[in-house]
Amino acid sequence: MNSKPRGFTFVEMLAIVAVLAILAALLLPALAMSKKKSSKLSCVTILKQCGLAFRMWEGDNNDKMPMDVPMANGGTKEFVTGADTFRHFQVMSNELSTPRILVCPNDDRISAVNFVQLKNTNVSYFVGLEANDASPQRFLDGDRNLTGASEPQNGILKLVPGGPIGWTSAIHNNQGNVGLADGSVQQYSSSALREALRNSGDPTNTWRIALPE
Repeated sequence: MNSKPRGFTFVEMLAIVAVLAILAALLLPALAMSKKKSSKLSCVTILKQCGLAFRMWEGDNNDKMPMDVPMANGGTKEFVTGADTFRHFQVMSNELSTPRILVCPNDDRISAVNFVQLKNTNVSYFVGLEANDASPQRFLDGDRNLTGASEPQNGILKLVPGGPIGWTSAIHNNQGNVGLADGSVQQYSSSALREALRNSGDPTNTWRIALPE
C-alpha cells in the first residue's frame, strides 16, 4: 500500500486559484466601499470637533467667531478678504490641540507639523465667513471641494441662497460634508447641498466662503 501523501494536481491548483480570484473580486469592492464610508465618517467627526472648537473660542470671546474679532483681540477679522483660510483655524490652536485634525483622511494634503507652520495647503476645509449663532443654518466649515456660480476670487467663493452650488469629484466623489453654525454636521450630495443653501438664509444676501487654495 502506497502511503505517500498525494499532492494537488495541476488542474486542482488552477481550480483553487480561480476560486481565490473570484473571492478577491467579490471582496475588494466591499472593502473599498467600507474604507470610503469610514473616511467619510472620520471627516464628519473632524468637522464636529472643528465646530466645537469654533464655539469654544466664541464662548471665550464675547460670543463672536474669530472672523468677527480684530487681530488686536486675538481674532482674524483682517483676513476675511483674502486667501488666508488657515488663519481662522490657526487662532484656535488651543481648542483644536493638533493641526493634524485639519486634513480629511480622504484628501491628499499633508498636515502641518505644528500650528506655527500651518498653511492653506495643510487644510482640507473651508470657512464660512458670515457664520454666526443668529443664523444656525449658515455654513460654518466643510470640505474644500466646493463650487459655485463663479470661480473663487482671491480664495473667496461667493454664494447666494438659492444660487448654484455643488461638489467636485475630489475628496468624496461629488459628495461632501458641511458643518453648520448650529454645531451639526451634514453629509450632502450636490443636489442636497443646493437645497441646504436655498433654505439657509435671505436670498438677497451674499455669503463668502474662504477656501484653502
